[in-house]
Amino acid sequence: MDVLAWLRDSDPALRWQVERDLAGEPPSVWEATRARVASQGFGARLLALQDPDGQWAGGAFFPAGFNGGEAQPWTATTWTLNSLREWGLDASVLRGTAALLAENSQWEYENLPYWDGEVDCCINAWTLANGVWLGADVAGIADWFVSHRLPDGGWNCEWIEGATRSSVHSTLNSLKGLLAFETATGGTADTRAARLSGEEYLLERGLFRRLSTGEPIAPWVGEFSYPIRWYYDVLNAASYFRDADRPDPRMADAIELIRAARQPDGTWLQTERHTGRVWFEVDVPPGEPSKWLTLIATRVLTWWDARG
Repeated sequence: MDVLAWLRDSDPALRWQVERDLAGEPPSVWEATRARVASQGFGARLLALQDPDGQWAGGAFFPAGFNGGEAQPWTATTWTLNSLREWGLDASVLRGTAALLAENSQWEYENLPYWDGEVDCCINAWTLANGVWLGADVAGIADWFVSHRLPDGGWNCEWIEGATRSSVHSTLNSLKGLLAFETATGGTADTRAARLSGEEYLLERGLFRRLSTGEPIAPWVGEFSYPIRWYYDVLNAASYFRDADRPDPRMADAIELIRAARQPDGTWLQTERHTGRVWFEVDVPPGEPSKWLTLIATRVLTWWDARG
């Protein structure tokens, strides 16, 4: 099987990343493919679903009318912006959206203004990343992470309920938001220190072990799925460290978990689909070779192996 040819035969949201990160195409090639995200395939379909008030599905984190009687839906504004940003949509295509959300969108938690964030670490991380992408003033959210870091170095979305120990899920998502802020603005001394502290929290655990016993945190650390949503696994974590360009020897065992999951034909399988309402499916059912996971895993291993 020619894995690279298989990966190229994809939606523009995935194909441009294959061209840039795996095929080594010149910018003239992958930038042209990336530009098509706005007009073809997954990206164009999501853009067509935007409400006149700037939102998607009538809500900030949950769709309008959601009453909790079903699994977490993935159609509201934050989830849709996450996808478009991760797929490489040029922010200029959404010109005016930041202002519309500032005017029309409030969090379901106490009706807080959208770009002020709320109390959940993961939600604030996505809002931070989406805000710097769209040009909103979200510096206050970056500072929020500094003041809400827990004593062990990471974050936990349940801090509002009294949690005092960090969560790998919350910490990884927080790190992604802080990295996006730092990449766009340079960050501050405090936000950079907070991000390094969160990285140490994960690295001390080898990305997947309990600090107390050295045993794996749970079986799901080695179960990979796309879309990732908020869920933690070693591939998701290693992909962050690739983006941050921080190879660390403490990641070695986690990298081998990723390598061991590669199939004989060079692909990685979808483990599960996280339940919940979606606009449309963007990857294969569980048990089938996933182009998204194969892209992510291959570029992580390429980065790791190139470090010498």
